[in-house]
Amino acid sequence: MEQVLINLVAGALGGLGAGKSSSTFDLGTAGNLISGLVGGGLLGQIATLLLPSVLAAAQSGDMSASGIISHVVAGGAGGAVLTAIIGAIKNRAAA
Repeated sequence: MEQVLINLVAGALGGLGAGKSSSTFDLGTAGNLISGLVGGGLLGQIATLLLPSVLAAAQSGDMSASGIISHVVAGGAGGAVLTAIIGAIKNRAAA
């Protein structure tokens, strides 16, 4: 359960950072946070399934520094990527 929370928080922060880094991707604070949460949760789960080291850490309940870092990176990247994709689509449709 801790891994999911780490993914969600990191995703929210990644989404907020991606949205505020460029006006092209910005969905507003609430939109950035929500898309970041979803992206962090999704990519965090996908990374757990695809990367054996992350899967092993999640199954063992490993809360070591490397386990936490891998979840933060996966969640943050997922949040940033989904926010950027949604923001680019939204702004392209508005233009």
